[in-house]
Amino acid sequence: MKKYKRIFVIVMDSLGIGAADDAAAYGDAGTDTLGHIAERREKFVIPNLQKIGMANLHPLKQVAPVEHPLGYYMEMKERSAGKDTMTGHWELMGLYTQKPFQTFTEHGFPQGLIDELEKRTGHKVIGNKSASGTAIIDELGEEEIATGHMIVYTSADSVLQICGQEETFDLKELYRCCEIARELTLRDEWKVGRVIARPYIGKKKGEFKRTANRHDYALKPFGKTALDALKAGGYDVISVGKIFDIFDGEGLTESNKSQSSVHGMEQTIDIAKRDFTGLCFTNLVDFDALWGHRRNPEGYAQEIEKFDVKFGELLQLLKDDDLVIITADHGNDPTYTGTDHTREKVPFLAYSPSMQGSGRLETSDTFAAVGATIADNFEVAMPEGTLGTSVLGQLK
Repeated sequence: MKKYKRIFVIVMDSLGIGAADDAAAYGDAGTDTLGHIAERREKFVIPNLQKIGMANLHPLKQVAPVEHPLGYYMEMKERSAGKDTMTGHWELMGLYTQKPFQTFTEHGFPQGLIDELEKRTGHKVIGNKSASGTAIIDELGEEEIATGHMIVYTSADSVLQICGQEETFDLKELYRCCEIARELTLRDEWKVGRVIARPYIGKKKGEFKRTANRHDYALKPFGKTALDALKAGGYDVISVGKIFDIFDGEGLTESNKSQSSVHGMEQTIDIAKRDFTGLCFTNLVDFDALWGHRRNPEGYAQEIEKFDVKFGELLQLLKDDDLVIITADHGNDPTYTGTDHTREKVPFLAYSPSMQGSGRLETSDTFAAVGATIADNFEVAMPEGTLGTSVLGQLK
């Protein structure tokens, strides 16, 4: 019999809680996304995360642990190779990635890929470097409009992004070029997790704005996940934010795109007001995209505080047969060098109004404890070959 009718999993994208055991191998020794944010914030106000046990799980300079936290909490280690979005999320739902997705942050994409992309699309490539999407449009948008060249760039994630001005480059043409790029980057030597169309409007620097016509061309997960098991079992599997893109829609029954992390929480709150049986899986990307990669600890702290307010609203809506799990997919220490993700442990915070107990659980050696716990609750078998041990029986 199901213990919880509804489970809400909220991924605070990139909220690592300290360097993983193998962090040095990734160049990330000493990283601690949440801890270093708390050190830099003069006054860090997160009462709702605090009361369910965040400061009990991870000592924070500006936030005291509480004597009787409301939730259960533990650290989770990533078993997969890598520290990117897809690897982290896929492991949360049970998949073990042995070979990390390639990133091209240091030097841009190989000339062989660029040559082939130019030949197949008919556009000369400009950019070809790691950059902020808004910054590279400001830098090269006027040139693209004047020449018909194609802005290609990457980031710290395993991603190839192509910009196009909606009127002069044409949205249909942008999508065509991205489809070609996706085909090319299925090759092992060039394989990236996602190709993203990044359309924009405006005619000159300072006026350019990205539009909502973004389109992601993602790899499908290489195996079945807890999401597939739930869907096959007849349960609702509702996504919020970029979960749809990360899993390429696999295992989902409904998806909701978000305009921001605050909007994503508002969507989650609206879903909590509905009657459903199954999982609501939310990704909040602004922590990572706006603050982690841009190395802005103050902005990151403020984003966490905004989340905490909305999280408090969600807590008020939870019923006795609801469970909420707060977690992350990797780290992105905004006080660290470079702009890359950081190899860190991630939090597992679980709370239900029906819980009689609380406290620390033993560290999980994989993120997949999340997917295994969800599958256990809904009495569906995790797909063959997946990771994870359920902690459902310890949530009392």
